[in-house]
Amino acid sequence: MRDAAINLRALPQQRDLIDQAAQLLGKNRSDFMLEAACDKAQAVLLDQVFFNLDEAKFRQFTALLDEPLAPNVGLERLLAVKAPWKAGA
Repeated sequence: MRDAAINLRALPQQRDLIDQAAQLLGKNRSDFMLEAACDKAQAVLLDQVFFNLDEAKFRQFTALLDEPLAPNVGLERLLAVKAPWKAGA
């Protein structure tokens, strides 16, 4: 059950645009706006991956990124499997 109110003001044109999009998806304005806001909030949070390293640790980190990949037998085996939709090709 939703029990936290979120209030905002919009221009009539903005409200009408939101209502039109919500109607196309078969949603009411509140459900549409809440879903859109949560999608955007998740995207913003996922984009905010930050870690701080001193100069020595940063050099070590970039050196690891620059090293050639170690052999990965499991990955090689997986990539060798033919996709089911390409089985007849």
